[in-house]
Amino acid sequence: MAVAVSGSVLVVEDDADTASLFVDALRSRGFTAELELTAEAGLRRLATRKFDVVVTDVQMPGTSGTELCRMLHDRDPDLLTIVVTGVAELATAVDAIRAGAYDFLLKPVTIDSLAIAVTRALATLTLRRHVRQLRDATLGASVPGIAGSSGAIRETVALVRRLAPSEATVLITGESGTGKELVARALHAMSPRRTGPFVAINCAAMSPHLLESELFGHVRGAFTDANRARPGVFVQATGGTLFLDEIGEMPLETQSKLLRALQDHAVRPVGSDSEIAVDVRIIAATNKTLEAEVEDRRFREDLFYRINVLTIAVPPLRARDGDVLALAHHFLRRSAARANKPVRGISEPAARMLLAYDWPGNVRELENWIERAVALCRLDHLTVDDLPVALREYRAQQIVVSTTSANDLVTLDELGRRYTRHVLERVEGNKTMAARILGIDRRSLYRRLTQPLPKDDS
Repeated sequence: MAVAVSGSVLVVEDDADTASLFVDALRSRGFTAELELTAEAGLRRLATRKFDVVVTDVQMPGTSGTELCRMLHDRDPDLLTIVVTGVAELATAVDAIRAGAYDFLLKPVTIDSLAIAVTRALATLTLRRHVRQLRDATLGASVPGIAGSSGAIRETVALVRRLAPSEATVLITGESGTGKELVARALHAMSPRRTGPFVAINCAAMSPHLLESELFGHVRGAFTDANRARPGVFVQATGGTLFLDEIGEMPLETQSKLLRALQDHAVRPVGSDSEIAVDVRIIAATNKTLEAEVEDRRFREDLFYRINVLTIAVPPLRARDGDVLALAHHFLRRSAARANKPVRGISEPAARMLLAYDWPGNVRELENWIERAVALCRLDHLTVDDLPVALREYRAQQIVVSTTSANDLVTLDELGRRYTRHVLERVEGNKTMAARILGIDRRSLYRRLTQPLPKDDS
């Protein structure tokens, strides 16, 4: 009997003659097949080699086939398991299905029935992978670089699609590590300027003098070491998009010159008497509340209104329910490929820890920790031991009002801060809505979240 699909099969059977018969039969039909005589040996083999299907007996010394199914399903839901059982053990086979087994075969097992069951399992696995590839491709094609299925990120994606064709300036807000530059790149990639350059500059990464030169360029001899003329990023981005990251950190003196460039669509290089016309779309990003910066006179009001034409608020990771594990598996696949390690899953206890953490560093923190965990991992899946100590020891803060223990009581400042974060999470990071619910303005909300707690002088 010829089969249309191929794949790798691990046979776990304590009867050596039966196991050899199964393996030889599967190999003769084009499958890659190996055998182990115990569940424990099978688990060790799976830690070093990837298989598509596991065929296992139910009754075995030590770990049973049912328990093996449960362990394999928790480790890798894509690994399909077929259990072999006698008629008298039919109830046990049902338990194995509930534990995650894909199918079961009744003894005595014919070679044809085994081949058909394995072929069906591989076809199911192929279909699952195809659906996942289509889903990932659809997400990637709709908005490049932005992945996720939570309501918060879907709203962001929809807004990116709506604003991308516009020529208007966009201000992207959000906490550090949420992916503001990815949103900016997606806006450019979906805009009429997609064939032009995308140039990014971090306004917080350089001194005021150097920043001005990077923005507008300079002529030869404009300052010490200016041995040749150099165009700024405005000129480099002409015909495309200029991304001004962390614009809230820009010095006031540079802000005034930036405002002039935006108004005149021209820049004057440092040391030059003439201007250069530029044609760029501006996308700016900040993790600060610029309204509060304007009130505190650290950011120009006229520049704020100039860049705040269209706004996209990128939600924090804690407000993206359901995206944490999806992103974790995405980063895991990428890190495993880079490290050439056979890591392809996350254990259930480790996944629970990832879901319980509040991710103050957002997507960037998750990516870094997954990359670190893959580097430390010694199995084919991430475990709790691979996660950083900070994550393993994390305990979500609770708002405690009624308690019999003095140790659970907190200051009014801390209570207010916790409740503010709670409200912000419930409204998926919408600061305007959170401020309205709390009865405060956005400036007060920002200060409540960022200012350090007063020290106890007692």
